[in-house]
Amino acid sequence: MTQRRTFLLQSAAVAASGVLPLAAQAQAFPRKSLRIVVPNAPGGAADITARTIAQAISGPLGQSVVIENKVGAGGVVAGELVARAEPDGHTMLLVSSGTAVSAALFKQLPFDTLADFAPVSQLASFDLALVVAENSRFKTLPELLAFARANPGKLNIGTPQVGTTQNLAAELFKATAGIDLQVVPFNGTPPVITALRAGEIDVGLDIVGPLMSQINAKALRPLALLGDKRSPSMPDVATVRESGGSLAAFNVTSWNGLSVPAKTPPAAIARLNAVINAALAQPDVRQKLAELTLFAQGGTPTQLGEHLANDIRRWSDVIARAKIAKQ
Repeated sequence: MTQRRTFLLQSAAVAASGVLPLAAQAQAFPRKSLRIVVPNAPGGAADITARTIAQAISGPLGQSVVIENKVGAGGVVAGELVARAEPDGHTMLLVSSGTAVSAALFKQLPFDTLADFAPVSQLASFDLALVVAENSRFKTLPELLAFARANPGKLNIGTPQVGTTQNLAAELFKATAGIDLQVVPFNGTPPVITALRAGEIDVGLDIVGPLMSQINAKALRPLALLGDKRSPSMPDVATVRESGGSLAAFNVTSWNGLSVPAKTPPAAIARLNAVINAALAQPDVRQKLAELTLFAQGGTPTQLGEHLANDIRRWSDVIARAKIAKQ
């Protein structure tokens, strides 16, 4: 009886020796400072979102969270850095609708956008808008659509560079509305604004944030938002889908979130997801993002993964339909 009791105690000790370290590892995360690699320059919406979240989660995690801006090649530089990082949860990548566009647009990437990363949580979404000059003849989106259908090929719409979310959204709008118009790419948002104000293009499509100063100054006028609902900051501006018909289900927004290298322990991902969602529920964080026309989202890893995969499929279809050459 004594030998059997000794054997059972030894067996329990061996089993515990295999379990306790795993539990201890989960409780110990994070063990050092964390970093968020941002594929955008400092000062933009992506960078500000990352810095806001980094500040909010550093306290609960008990570690500093630093931002590392790695600009270049449509997010490829940042993506490759994180894909090769130690999969321990201490290195995160800011992913976005731009990540989905790059996966659809590039012939070959040094990583698999879906397989080499594990989603953590969405962070924020931000509206895109169709805008015209304040003195434009078009007062509503239905007026613009009616003109485009009556005058095929005579309307043009300006966007930032070919392959941006804004540019592809314009191609999707054109195809969904069933209208013949010219999508004109510019080298960024400022040239789009300049061309609109000079009357060189009829309408522009861009992210709302960079347009707000022009809208507030009454230099530009929003015709419609591309998302599925009106914005709290511009409740009088209709959505594209309110035009009905083929556009009744139209819904395009930009967004961003955080992912980590594949094979990161589930316990680390769960911890990050919990503190991120708690941070996004804080009124001061939500307010800071809202001031930049960014709307806190949060969510589960599964939701972010599905969102990214759906966007890759959507933009791949748009690129093929618009015959945009892959890079």
